[in-house]
Amino acid sequence: MIRDSLKDKEWFDKWTKFDEYAISKYIEGCKTPFHDPTYKPQYIFELVQVYWRLMQRRYSRGDAIHELAQYFPPMLDAWEESERLGKDIWDKQTQYTRNAWEVNFDQYIDCFWLVGLALVLEIPNDQWQRLLALINNDGEDEILDRIIASRSPSRKIGNKLCHTKPYQRLLDAINAPKEQQAKKLKIFVEKWYAELIRQPKKEQPKEVEALFPKRPYWYKDHEIDGAYFGYWCIEAVAAVKAFGLDDSLCLGHPNYPGDLLRPNGPSTHPERVEPIENDLAAKEEHAKETPKKNFYHFWSRIFNIKKPKL
Repeated sequence: MIRDSLKDKEWFDKWTKFDEYAISKYIEGCKTPFHDPTYKPQYIFELVQVYWRLMQRRYSRGDAIHELAQYFPPMLDAWEESERLGKDIWDKQTQYTRNAWEVNFDQYIDCFWLVGLALVLEIPNDQWQRLLALINNDGEDEILDRIIASRSPSRKIGNKLCHTKPYQRLLDAINAPKEQQAKKLKIFVEKWYAELIRQPKKEQPKEVEALFPKRPYWYKDHEIDGAYFGYWCIEAVAAVKAFGLDDSLCLGHPNYPGDLLRPNGPSTHPERVEPIENDLAAKEEHAKETPKKNFYHFWSRIFNIKKPKL
């Protein structure tokens, strides 16, 4: 049963197949000498993004939860290779703006999602340790550090939030008396998407602030064909897994991926009645589209990149 509320199964079938094709093309491209070797670390990191997007896209489609963990090993391999090559190419400032949670909101959210997925999928310890080495940022963020510490108790805990909006609400739910946690968690989930619009930080240098948009790069991706993978508040699921919060009031919310915590069912998502496609012209156009036709067109729209020079 499809879990997403915005796209139908046919749409996810099409773009899941595309992701699988994209992975094969990225892997093929990595084996070819680059005309510009300085681009290779970023090229490989884009492969990392495809893997975790595919995990979420398959969740949206309604795939079995246990099938999602298979993408962690190749994703970690690619991420480690990207970092290895990047050390010799990216200067300290570039590495900082790429990885620091305090300044890079996208990186913070991505790391939060990956930690959440790793916890609920209960990936093996060797993969968990590799993930922690890659996300780094020890002691930088109270809430994410505490969630990580639920599996790695020696994790250094930060004394502030890198991004109070929307995550102060989640911290409030975690810190609330037990009888209030469910209600506060529901409020966080309900406000999560709307409050992802980022506010400028006065303490940050203007040149650093200028590097980042006001909203996550995937915000409103449902309006771009092929970009959308679901709007899942994995942060809430991570907190529930880490601290045993009551999520009963969140079940059925279109942004709450409750099935991640209930891999054997039944589904927490309301059953959808799929629309009947009567537009023959649309069907014929869909049949003509191929992953090869869409590959570079798609990634240029999502990552604002050109076809790599190999």
